[in-house]
Amino acid sequence: MGHEGQEIFLKDMLVFLFAAGIIVPALRLVRVPAVAGFLIAGVVLGPYGLGTLEDLWAPVQFITVGEPEAAEPFAELGILFLLFLIGLELSFEKLWRMKDAVFGAGALQSVASAIAIGVALWLIGLEPAAAAIIGLALALSSTAIVMQMLTNEHRATGPTGKAALGVLLFQDILVAPILILISFLSAESGGSLAGDVLRALGEGLIALIVIVAIGRFAVRPVFRLAAQAGGRDFLMAVTLFTVIGAAVITASAGLSVALGAFLAGLLLGETEFRHQAEVDLDPFKGLLLGIFFMTVGMSIDLAVIVELAPVVLGGLAALLALKLVIAWTSTRLFGASRPVATEAAFLLAPAGEFAFVVMASATAAGLLTSQQATPVTAIAGLSMLLIPATSRLGQVLAKRFKPPQPTHEPEPQSFEEMDGHVIIAGFGRVGRTIARVLSEANTDIVIVENDPSLVRQGRRKGWQVSIGDAGRPEMLEAAGLAGASMVVVTVDNAASARQMVEAVRKKRPALPIMVRARDAEHGRELEAAGATYVIPDAIEAALQLSGRVLEEFGYAGETVRDLLAAERDEAYRAGTQETS
Repeated sequence: MGHEGQEIFLKDMLVFLFAAGIIVPALRLVRVPAVAGFLIAGVVLGPYGLGTLEDLWAPVQFITVGEPEAAEPFAELGILFLLFLIGLELSFEKLWRMKDAVFGAGALQSVASAIAIGVALWLIGLEPAAAAIIGLALALSSTAIVMQMLTNEHRATGPTGKAALGVLLFQDILVAPILILISFLSAESGGSLAGDVLRALGEGLIALIVIVAIGRFAVRPVFRLAAQAGGRDFLMAVTLFTVIGAAVITASAGLSVALGAFLAGLLLGETEFRHQAEVDLDPFKGLLLGIFFMTVGMSIDLAVIVELAPVVLGGLAALLALKLVIAWTSTRLFGASRPVATEAAFLLAPAGEFAFVVMASATAAGLLTSQQATPVTAIAGLSMLLIPATSRLGQVLAKRFKPPQPTHEPEPQSFEEMDGHVIIAGFGRVGRTIARVLSEANTDIVIVENDPSLVRQGRRKGWQVSIGDAGRPEMLEAAGLAGASMVVVTVDNAASARQMVEAVRKKRPALPIMVRARDAEHGRELEAAGATYVIPDAIEAALQLSGRVLEEFGYAGETVRDLLAAERDEAYRAGTQETS
């Protein structure tokens, strides 16, 4: 890269960082979601936004991105980190339970959408090959935007998140066959389509087996070696190697790089290094995904939308309506409730980033003219820009399908068929507070309490409360432990808390268990029993009071947080030394 190229690259990176650090936070102050903020910033600061004014006023070039493609490697890393972190939250056990969502709803939604869109385009006069390619391109949805929004809203591993993720994973599997189809239909191709597809599927299967085999036998020893070396830098390097290495393997087999990163997350999620990897990568994921969302916004040509407004807006409306119906029907047929199907359908209806890849490949292969590809690209980009709005609309409409909270005491019920919910053991003050917060975040919860008066009180208010001892395996099974995404233990009694943790860990070795402890020593006992994360009452109460004192003295919020974080580490470390 020459000096001039370096200067352009650094200037463009400066614009990206300016948007991420100033423009998007400013938009958040007026309640614009972060994803929408990045998309809007991309439209405004891109070559089709303020960049069009460069000929009229030269200084505009310093606040616009002239070469968005230079940021694509960083944007791709953002997608990898997102899917990797989602994989960390799941497990192979949970993924297997999602098989209906992946190979049922995912296959039906993808194939039915592609056929419906392709037939509609053929009926209005497009060549069969062009109609098929555009149908496949627009049938897919945006993994990056949808999963990032669900992650921000803490819904990625809930019912809606799993329904959407199942469909998106199947769409990632379709990437290789679609690209093979484009190659086969091009003038240069002379092979057999069936043979090419079978060969691609075989290579993809081998790649997946290689990733799983290496991950099962090598990930934990390698991470332990890095940890013994004594530095977070080594763990960070091994984490990055794992994510990118898995992505390279799937890419070499023609599969989506995101699929490889997701598998890497699943494998690492079954080790004790899961939380360290999550902490290390999460800050980078947010920034790099922001760059990706901006590059999507920069691909939207406002002039084309204005010039071809009837075609673009009409096509956008038809696309959303068609995919809404198909996505809702597909998810409902494979077990999703009406509220979940509604939310998932509004997330999956817009097109995805893969549409840009398909349009570019098909145009280069001579299967589409630029006049055909341009409006399709505009429709895809505009639909992605609307995902935050369609998501919100889906949530509003989904509430209409939810039954009203009961005003009388319901009959006891079994929750064994539930999936993705949180089990709260204990319904005292701490348990009730956690239940209220999770309910406000639209998270399904099941509460287990052995005090009959608290159970009656909870049921009268509409909570799903079962009476019993959460330390008994049969009680945990009745609370839906097999499908739970997490267990939170809030009971006061130290022996009961330990018994509950041990019972959960015996049934679900990889399940996150969050536990309330009396102090640091009690917390260490719970961690030894298998707790994932422990909050000692005494230490946290002291830290909260200390924070309020510092704020009253006028210390800045960031300074207070840093001091409390350091003191928290010191308190836990001191407690460890006292008992060692």
